[in-house]
Amino acid sequence: MGAPEPGHVEEIAPAWRDAALCFAQDLGRRGSATRTRVAYSRDVDDFARWCSRREIDPLTVSARTIRRYVAELSERGLAPSTIARKLAAVRGLFASLREHGRLRQSPAELVGAPKRPSTLPRVLKESELAGLLDGIPAQDALQLRDRAIFELAYACGLRASELVGLDLGDVDHDSEQLRVEGKGGRTRLLPIGEQAQASLALYLERGRPPLVAQGADRGRPPLAAQGADRGRGELAAQPTARERGQERALFLTRSGRRLDSGDVRRRLRTWALRTRTPGHVHPHALRHSFATHLLDGGADLRAIQELLGHASISTTQVYTRVESARLRNAYARSHPRA
Repeated sequence: MGAPEPGHVEEIAPAWRDAALCFAQDLGRRGSATRTRVAYSRDVDDFARWCSRREIDPLTVSARTIRRYVAELSERGLAPSTIARKLAAVRGLFASLREHGRLRQSPAELVGAPKRPSTLPRVLKESELAGLLDGIPAQDALQLRDRAIFELAYACGLRASELVGLDLGDVDHDSEQLRVEGKGGRTRLLPIGEQAQASLALYLERGRPPLVAQGADRGRPPLAAQGADRGRGELAAQPTARERGQERALFLTRSGRRLDSGDVRRRLRTWALRTRTPGHVHPHALRHSFATHLLDGGADLRAIQELLGHASISTTQVYTRVESARLRNAYARSHPRA
């Protein structure tokens, strides 16, 4: 990045802070995911800081201003996908200002996003998935937990954030369903396959209790012990709201706390290496494989959309491209005159 222009300031001007707050409140009201709100807030602050340095007010921003900003992002060497995300945040900001009557038209509507390379999602073959999942032993608590996590991820097509957000009460063992809170606060009920059910039952019976106990050893006694103490009339400290949240979590760390998305990615990478699963395997690869294998089996695209929790069918249609690419490859390999 070049030298700052005249009027350089590091802080965001008050008018921009007010505009950013308006946008953040709108995202909150719409039920946008926490990660989305954080990412958009950071991107809007970057743009606001860039404009503040040039003494550009939110109400005087033009399409040309935004194009200059995008060009500078490109000069910094940012990936087209990153620039597209930042531009989406700026579009959202000005759409919010327009909705609140502060602007007649959004200048960002006239700015096109940079072209991103067309990449198909990574999909594992059924044999690769079987080798990965069956290759996770079921001997200790962490192995039982990991087997249940990845069986459930593939059986239900879950995002990593959805996996770690699951609570004990989200599993309905009688109806063999899973309640999932997805992006934008959208809730869906998903069927759980037999193998995932078996792995989950084994984890709940033999894997999770030791993790709860290990967490208790690091701090307070387990809930059962607290209840016994109260039954004998002894005083026992009530769990805090944070601890109650950990106690409800379906999947726990070694120390008895709720897993986070990073934990899931690291554990999957570990098992992929140990089972010699080819390629870069990440939680979304299991989700992509779930959708693609359903499509291969004849599932309707609308049904896959509902199972994945996509707000728009256009997001789900990427899997038709995966299927099309697979068929073209099969044709090229098999047809005598291809």
